[in-house]
Amino acid sequence: MSTTQAVASQRKRGALALFAGLGRRYELLSSLLSFGQDPRWRRAMAATVQAGPADRVLDVATGTGLVARELVGRYGCSVVGLDQSGEMLAEARRALAGRPELAERIELVEGEAERLPFGDREFDHLTFTYLLRYVDDPAATLAELARVVRPGGRIASLEFGLPDPPLWRWLWRLYTRAGLPAVGRLFGHDWYEVGRFLGPSIEGMYRDRPLDRQLELWERAGVTMVRRRRMSLGGGVVIWGVRGG
Repeated sequence: MSTTQAVASQRKRGALALFAGLGRRYELLSSLLSFGQDPRWRRAMAATVQAGPADRVLDVATGTGLVARELVGRYGCSVVGLDQSGEMLAEARRALAGRPELAERIELVEGEAERLPFGDREFDHLTFTYLLRYVDDPAATLAELARVVRPGGRIASLEFGLPDPPLWRWLWRLYTRAGLPAVGRLFGHDWYEVGRFLGPSIEGMYRDRPLDRQLELWERAGVTMVRRRRMSLGGGVVIWGVRGG
């Protein structure tokens, strides 16, 4: 195995291990630890898709299916939710078990964003959430995501951001470095590890790929009319655009 493959494998194993034990309380705690902002950001991202009832949408890094359920509830479309974590998909299935009106429109698939098991231009639209920090080649991954969307279809994402005003950046850093791990510890070791991981991971992403650079990667992948919306003083970032011809 080459050094590059070894690093990639380590990153993949780390991401899978990080989320393996979170499924049962993921939706509750992701909302709680973001002070209620995470659900708001997800709704804002879904609102940019503008799908029709006959459309088929791919939701990558679907996790417990939060965005998939939002898309179906909002548009009445059908959704394929893809995630590399079998544990998170198991929780998504549990969440759908009591909601047959959603379950009949959502298909859940285990797979990787870097190698989608779908044909070219197979979907009308695509969404992805908190994904690019966990892949080794964001540019190649964005190109792969765009590959499966028809020309004119919308692609939208949600990612954590860095607050801009100096005071808020300082408070954000204090919360992510000290508050998140401390609160996470109350809910078990898995959430403590997530709390410890998130702040450095987010800052590392923006150090390596500032927001303007990320938008350039979208355009290189064949996405046009790329726009961004920074929410909650910059703590969340929604990006969306249209698949070019």
